Amino acid sequence: MAKKVLMVGWHPSVVDYSKWPGLTPEKLEAALRADEKKLSDLGYEAEIGFIHSGDTATAQLEAALESKAFDVVMIGAGVRKDDDHFLVFERLVNIVHERAPNARIAFNTGPTDSDAAVQRWA
Repeated sequence: MAKKVLMVGWHPSVVDYSKWPGLTPEKLEAALRADEKKLSDLGYEAEIGFIHSGDTATAQLEAALESKAFDVVMIGAGVRKDDDHFLVFERLVNIVHERAPNARIAFNTGPTDSDAAVQRWA
């Protein structure tokens, strides 16, 4: 049975691209979808759980975690590495801890190495 992976990150339409020179919504979406496909090709059941704002992020993650039991929850670098989203990141980690206590938590360094992050913990 394939391990289930939830990739949590900002929806490309809400990212502040001034912080990420050269990145566009199209490039981000393509990179995330490529990571999702790479994980699927490696035998994981991967899906992206987009969040849309700091105000709705915890509810969106809770809903995703209630939909199925995930083996790994990966919180993306766009949430983790941006100081403006520190509290969102902290809340998301605690939601995973509370709602999916058996899931491993992983962190990528950007939208192209989610497979390495997941493989460390799956």
